[in-house]
Amino acid sequence: MRRTFVSLCVLHAISPLAFAEPEPLGEPAQIELQALNITSSADSERADGPVEGYKASRSASATRTDTALHETPQSVSVVPKDVLQDTGATRLQDGLDYAGGVGRANNFGGQGLTTFTVRGFTTGEFYRNGFPINRGYPNAPDANTVERLEVIRGPASSLYGRGDPGGTFNVVSKQPLPESKVTLGSQFDDQGMHRATLDATGPLNQDGSLAYRLNLLGEGGESFRDDVESERYDVAPVLSWQVNDSTKIVFEGDFMRNNHPLDRGLTRLPGQLGTASRDTNIWEKGSDNLLHNDNNMAQLRFEHLLNDNWTLGGGMQWLDGSLKGNAVEANALQADGRTLGRNFNYRKLEWTDRDYQLNLTGHFDTGGYAHTLLTGIEYEDYDYNSIIQRSASGASAYPIDIFDPVLGQPRPALTRTTTHDKENLKTWAAFIQDQVALTERLKALAGMRFERFEHDYDDKLPTNRDFSKGENGVTPRFGLIYDLTDTVAVYANTARSFKPNTGTPSGGGGFDPEKGKSYELGVKWEALDRQLSIDAAIYHIVKENVLARDPNDPTGTYSIAAGEVRSRGLDINIAGNLTPEWRVIGGYAYVDAEVTEDTTLPKGTRLANIPRNSFSLLNTYEFQDGLAKGLGLGVGVKYVDDRAGQTAATTYTMERYSVVDLLSFYKVNEHVRLNLDVKNVFNKGYDEGAFNNYVYPGAPRTVQAGVSYTF
Repeated sequence: MRRTFVSLCVLHAISPLAFAEPEPLGEPAQIELQALNITSSADSERADGPVEGYKASRSASATRTDTALHETPQSVSVVPKDVLQDTGATRLQDGLDYAGGVGRANNFGGQGLTTFTVRGFTTGEFYRNGFPINRGYPNAPDANTVERLEVIRGPASSLYGRGDPGGTFNVVSKQPLPESKVTLGSQFDDQGMHRATLDATGPLNQDGSLAYRLNLLGEGGESFRDDVESERYDVAPVLSWQVNDSTKIVFEGDFMRNNHPLDRGLTRLPGQLGTASRDTNIWEKGSDNLLHNDNNMAQLRFEHLLNDNWTLGGGMQWLDGSLKGNAVEANALQADGRTLGRNFNYRKLEWTDRDYQLNLTGHFDTGGYAHTLLTGIEYEDYDYNSIIQRSASGASAYPIDIFDPVLGQPRPALTRTTTHDKENLKTWAAFIQDQVALTERLKALAGMRFERFEHDYDDKLPTNRDFSKGENGVTPRFGLIYDLTDTVAVYANTARSFKPNTGTPSGGGGFDPEKGKSYELGVKWEALDRQLSIDAAIYHIVKENVLARDPNDPTGTYSIAAGEVRSRGLDINIAGNLTPEWRVIGGYAYVDAEVTEDTTLPKGTRLANIPRNSFSLLNTYEFQDGLAKGLGLGVGVKYVDDRAGQTAATTYTMERYSVVDLLSFYKVNEHVRLNLDVKNVFNKGYDEGAFNNYVYPGAPRTVQAGVSYTF
C-alpha cells in the first residue's frame, strides 16, 4: 500500500504543473516500421492495433487471421480502448458491460478472473493475444493494459480448443508505438479507491526496429463494503523487435500481485429473514480474511513472412500463479433465520501452464477462388495443486448475526481437509481453416480442430479417487456470408464445442466431456458511410454431458455427466462514430436458456444468472470546436432482467434493475485530460450476480475523478 501512496503523491505533485503550457518538445525522429505503422484510417486498421473511436472494422479473434468484421460469418464485438478510457474503467467487466449481451456471474469474492454469461451460458474462457489466461484462479489483466477487448459469440473451439459454447473473450494488449509517449494517470473515488498508472512507449534505437511498451499500476484502498480493503500492483512490459523486413519478435510480460479478502457478498439462504444491506460484511476482516493472488505471465510471439503470400507465426506462453491465504465462508443458517454458522478456512492453490503454438497462414488463388488458409498445431501442459483446510461445519459453528455482525471473533481450529489434490492436463491439437471467396459477394469459412487430452488426477484424501483418462475431441465449424449490398450482409454458421469436465464420479475414472453444438443466422449492416455497424443474430445452442446430481448417491456429493441444457435467443449489437463528436456502443439480448434433461431438475428449469432481456448503451459527445472544445459528456444505461440465483427447482430471484452512469472528461490541452464520472446516479440497489447462496451486490452511487498527463 505504501508504494501506491508514494505513486499517487508523485502524480498529484506533477498534475498542477500540467495546466501550464510546457516548453515545446523537439520534433521526434520520423519512424516508419511495416509491422508497427499505425494510422487512423479504418481501411488500414490492424486487427491487433488501435481503434479510432468506438467502431472497429477488423478483428483476428474469430478467425485468427486479419479479417474485416463485416466479412466474418459470426457475431463478434470489439470494445476499444477509447471506451475503457471514456468510462474510467479499471476492470475488464466495466468494458464488457457495453459489449452487448454479456452479463456478470460468479466473481469468486472479488478474486481473479471472474465468470460472465454469454448466450445463456456461464463462461470464463479468456485469452490474451490468442493464448489462454484462464487456467487456475488468475487475476484479470488490468484495463490500463488493454488495447481492445473482443467477444466471440458462440463456440470458438475449432480455433482455441476446449471451451464453452456461449462465447469466448480475447484481450488484445497494448503494443509498442513508433513515437515516444508517456502518460501518467491517477484515479480515485468517494468509496476509498485510489490508483496510479503509467503507460510509456516508444523506440529504443535509432531506426526504431526495437520498441517498448511499459504499463505500471499501483492501486489500493477501501470499497463500499464494510472492512473490505484491497491492494493491487502490476508490471506489464512489452518489447518488440523488427529483426528485418520479414521477421518480428515480441516479448510480453504481466506480473501482478493482488491482495483481496474473499468477499462472498450477501447470503440468500432458505429461511433467511430478509436481506442485509449491501455494505454489510460478515466474512471477517484483516488477516482472518485475506488472500494473496500472485500471477506471472510471459509470452514470446513471432511472425515471419516466408514470401508475399505465406506467413509463419506463433509463440509460447508461460503462466505461474498461486492463491494463498485465509477466508471465511458459510455453513448453514440457524432456525432463527438470522444466525449463520460459518467456517474459517485456509487454502493454497498453485498452478503452472505452458502453451506452445505454431501457425501457417497463406493467401492464394485456385480454381478461380481466393483462399486464406490457416493451419496450426498446439501443445499445452497444465499443472494444478490445491489444499483447502476448514474449521467445523454446521449451523452452530463460528456463528454471526447476518444483519448485525460483530467481526473479530477468535479463529476456530482447522479440523477438516476438504480438498487436497493434484492434476495434470496435457493437450495436443492440430487445426485447419479455409476462408474462400466463392464469388465477389459470397464467402465461406470452414475449419476443423483435432484435439487429444490426457488428464491425470491424484486425490490425496482418503477417498482416493485417482484416475487417468484420455479423450479425443473433434470440433468443426462452417459459415457462409453473402453481401446483399455493399453495406448489408447475411450469414449463417454452425459449430461444435468440447470441454473436459473436472472432478470424478463416485466410481472414479473421470467424466465424459461436455459437448456443444450451435446454429446461428445473422445480418450485418454498415450505415452512415460505414461509420455505424449494426449486427443482429438468432441462435440455437445445446450443451450435453452437463454434470448432474448422481441419483444413486443419497449424500448429494457426487455427480454424473448426464445433463443437457439449451439456449436460444437474439443478439443486436451496435458500435459507431456517428459524427466526429458523437460515439455509441451497446447492445440488446434476448435469451431463453433452460434445462432440457437432468437426473433431478425438472425440464424447463432456468439457468442461474441468465436474464431473459438485457440492454446496454453508451453515448458520448465530445465537442470539437468553440469554447467547449475538448469537453466530453456521456451517459451509459444498463438494464438487466430478473435472474434465477441457482439452477435449481426452487431458488431465489435476483430482481431486474436499471443503472444510469454519467461521464465527463475535459482535454485541457494536448497533454492534460481530466475526468469526472458519477456511476449509478440514482443509487439503485441491485444484485450483480450470484453463486449458489451467495449474491454479489452492485456498487452504490460512486463519484470517480482522475487526471492524466501525457508528454
